[in-house]
Amino acid sequence: MALISSFYIFVLDLLVAHFANPIVCHGKPHQAALFVFGDSVFDPGNNNYINTTAQFQANYLPYGESFFKHPTGRVSNGRLIPDFIAEYAKLPLIPPYFQIGNEHFIHGVNFASAGSGCLPETARGFVIDLQTQLKYFQNVAQLLKKKVGETESKQILSNAVYIFSTANNDMFAPLFANSSFPYSDREYLQMIMGNLTSVLKGIYKEGGRKFVMLNLAPLGCLPLVRALNLQMGVTNGSCMEKATNLAKMFNSALPEMLKQLEKQLPGFKYTIFNFFKVVADSIDNPTKYGLKISETACCGTGPFRGILSCGGKREVKEYKLCKNVKDYLFFDSSHPKVITTSIPLLASKQIFSRTENHSSSTLLAGLPMDASFLILSLNMLICHLFRSILKLGRNIWLME
Repeated sequence: MALISSFYIFVLDLLVAHFANPIVCHGKPHQAALFVFGDSVFDPGNNNYINTTAQFQANYLPYGESFFKHPTGRVSNGRLIPDFIAEYAKLPLIPPYFQIGNEHFIHGVNFASAGSGCLPETARGFVIDLQTQLKYFQNVAQLLKKKVGETESKQILSNAVYIFSTANNDMFAPLFANSSFPYSDREYLQMIMGNLTSVLKGIYKEGGRKFVMLNLAPLGCLPLVRALNLQMGVTNGSCMEKATNLAKMFNSALPEMLKQLEKQLPGFKYTIFNFFKVVADSIDNPTKYGLKISETACCGTGPFRGILSCGGKREVKEYKLCKNVKDYLFFDSSHPKVITTSIPLLASKQIFSRTENHSSSTLLAGLPMDASFLILSLNMLICHLFRSILKLGRNIWLME
């Protein structure tokens, strides 16, 4: 099976409202740049500009048709999480690194590359690995200094938000390797965390202070991995336990690593968004989110449409496209679609929990928490997210 490109272009109502209803945050606006790192969760088209294959690109229909009406390189039927964040922060769309030119990087840059991971060995030669993304950011930091001067560039970089979605593709290596895979799961995880730590420290050295991390979703429940499970003899098409366990290992290690950086690096602030819980609940309870089908992809072929063939440009040319993408959780074999309608949120205590160390900066501080407000205003949620990250500048634990 060909190497999988990175996954999860998924904007639940935790991060987006309906396209037609712009968000207005009352109070003094707090301007900040947005720098984006990672994989296809966030790639706006960087892979269009590198020497790679269609396996790692999405510059063909039906990708992009739900919003842009043409392919942009986003592995999605519409916009990505950073696109919405930029909109609600009143920033322009954050451009791919290879499109910044001379004028368009003061508000931020997107370095993400579909198929990439924390490790340079992941899809080596076909993607922009995380260490290379760091080098590109360092280039931008120097360009910024030349453009606006050292004082203003320091202010921009220290006020900026740095958002990551990474390690998804690294986790597939142990699944597809033969019995000679040279590392234990724990050794492999240590390598991943070591590289991620190095990149975060590199950004910190350039002036970055505010970091947002997505943890990993239940990888074993992707249509692609369910189909692989069938090939391996699991006849009921259930989720692959090993893949999901690898994601859980990363998710357990991530907050511990960030806590250590907080102790080591003065002014280091972070937020974790619990992607795992959101996606898992959407799979288990699709109707809660206005969905009908949560195991089979809208676009692809084979069992669960789990063969990554959407668009007919990859290794397998045959594919089917569903009639109503709104019914499906997954757009293609490994990417949930963008959800654009208001949906009920999980119970407040399941989504947002306070911890002793972070209770003063919990995301929902000041919001009503009784049962009558389980369906929260998305405008309020987005506004509190940005006030917490950009203005309060404190640690926030989302859906712990």
